[in-house]
Amino acid sequence: MKKVFTFIISTSFFTSVFSQQTVMISRTEIEAKSLNENLQVKMAKSEASLAQTELLGTRAMYLPNVTASYTFTNTNNPLMAFGSKLNQERITMMDFNPDNLNSPKSISNFGTKVEVQQPIINMDAVYQKKAGQIKADVLNIKTERTKEYVQFELKKAYMMLQLAYKMKETLENAKETTLANKKVIDNYFKNGMIQKSEVLYMDVRISEIDSQIQLADSNIKNASDYLYFLLNEDSKDKILKPTEPLEYNGNLIENDFSLNTSRKDLKAYNKSLEAYDLMIKSSKAKFLPRLNAFGSWEMYDNKIAQFDANGYMVGLQLSWNVFDGLKSKSEREKYKSELHKAQTEIEQYTKQSQLELNKAVRSVQDADSKVTFTKQAWEQSREAYRIRKNRYDQGLEKSADLLSAETLMSQKELEYQQAIFEHNTAIAYLQFLKK
Repeated sequence: MKKVFTFIISTSFFTSVFSQQTVMISRTEIEAKSLNENLQVKMAKSEASLAQTELLGTRAMYLPNVTASYTFTNTNNPLMAFGSKLNQERITMMDFNPDNLNSPKSISNFGTKVEVQQPIINMDAVYQKKAGQIKADVLNIKTERTKEYVQFELKKAYMMLQLAYKMKETLENAKETTLANKKVIDNYFKNGMIQKSEVLYMDVRISEIDSQIQLADSNIKNASDYLYFLLNEDSKDKILKPTEPLEYNGNLIENDFSLNTSRKDLKAYNKSLEAYDLMIKSSKAKFLPRLNAFGSWEMYDNKIAQFDANGYMVGLQLSWNVFDGLKSKSEREKYKSELHKAQTEIEQYTKQSQLELNKAVRSVQDADSKVTFTKQAWEQSREAYRIRKNRYDQGLEKSADLLSAETLMSQKELEYQQAIFEHNTAIAYLQFLKK
């Protein structure tokens, strides 16, 4: 019964594993993928779209403002009653009677009014519109920089996937080597040539490798899921597999380590300064004269839905904001302070970016050296294992020494593959910083 239960569990496990579809993907396909569905890019686009939407509000600086109203009033106020009757064009000589003027009867008035206000010259609004456009442009540039960062993350995630598969391949090779050695050790044990403890040491090593292979499988799934996440695609029952193996391509960096001042994030920061300048000009322009046109069309009657009397009024208004309690001056000083703060932040960010670039260059150089050292260590440990294997076959070495040499060789190969990944990632990050 126990064997049947174990068989069922094993069958379920392998069915679950092999039901997953393996999707082959190349570095070229990754780079050609559209980033429009990436969540981080979507958020950046939404922010830029919001700024563009806010910019629509500045159309009020040149578009008319039109309002319509329909009003009912009933009054016996002398002034209002006479005015209402006058608007209705119903004044007679009797209405000039002092008694009727002083103590009029209540009068109902139904008034329809259409008003138009047309801005002509409002310089503060002009500068505000230009500042809003600058903000929208800055956010569009930041969106492009976000895409570049996501592209770097995709490259890094693809290399993580390559590393995970290479780790698994290395561990499976180590397991094959260990199993081959185990056959020899088992034969020695059957012939009474070695102790049981040496067989157990080999079993422990095989269990250790199996555990590492299981971890490598999890790393493959994690790297695959992360790639799907960056692309905002469904990863259910699918595992990505790279078509290219993890390889060391040599040190490809250039000798020019200066910061690219045209880099999109730096360009966006510097362009944002223009918005502060325009807002300062806008606050100053509030003291310039404003020219606006206005007009209205009015219809009155003492009965609902009747329009027997009508009239219009049009005009121009030239106005100055002579004194606003220093509100505009306070705004101007606020924008100047924000401009100074932004300039300081840009200076700090630029210097930090140069430091980050210098650090990335050193990281590439260190990673390149690490690849060289780990490769030498792997080759030396492989040669040491070959020598111990030959001596063990001749009966000159203990199985524990052979196992130790094999473990060290496997460890050094894994370190070498990790060093290649770190080097390639450092190169990709440096390219991102120099873009």
